[in-house]
Amino acid sequence: MISSIQVRQGLAERRINIVQGQHYVDDHPDSIITTILGSCIAACIWDPIAKVGGMNHFLLPGESLSNRSFLREEGQRYGVHLMELLINDLLKHGAHKSDLKAKIFGGACMIKGLTDVGASNAAFAEKFLKAEGIDLVGGSLRGNLGRRIQFWPVGGRARQGFLSKEAETIIPDETVRQPKAFSNAGLVELF
Repeated sequence: MISSIQVRQGLAERRINIVQGQHYVDDHPDSIITTILGSCIAACIWDPIAKVGGMNHFLLPGESLSNRSFLREEGQRYGVHLMELLINDLLKHGAHKSDLKAKIFGGACMIKGLTDVGASNAAFAEKFLKAEGIDLVGGSLRGNLGRRIQFWPVGGRARQGFLSKEAETIIPDETVRQPKAFSNAGLVELF
């Protein structure tokens, strides 16, 4: 587990915030795992019988990297690596693969006019779960808005809130953006 995961304990809950490249597994009944997504994917996977679950947050599918070696820190941005880490961690905590259920979120198209990374991430996550025989029982994929996700790992409950366009740094269309013109005043040329 990554040491930079933040755990805040309130009166009746333990809130665990994860970011890109992280995963977290818990069996505490008061735990809530949270993240904020754009084109990224969060897979919320749990075993309802063992009462353990977890969430990951990946940036890119990484399917083409599955046969290459890479540094641990570098690999954790990719779904192919983080999905395996999450499932293996669940099994270490007593889950049985045949009992796993999943909800996946994210995959938004955040920049119009460019490659839709979110759609690639969503397709990868769906394909991965199907190949692993894990039941996909819910979630919310694609679209053009970011999401705030809360996941209760013991029971599998998930809550999603869409972020408004004003709250995000979405670039409407790359073809509209023009570079700023600079004058030569104040520039220094180095040889």
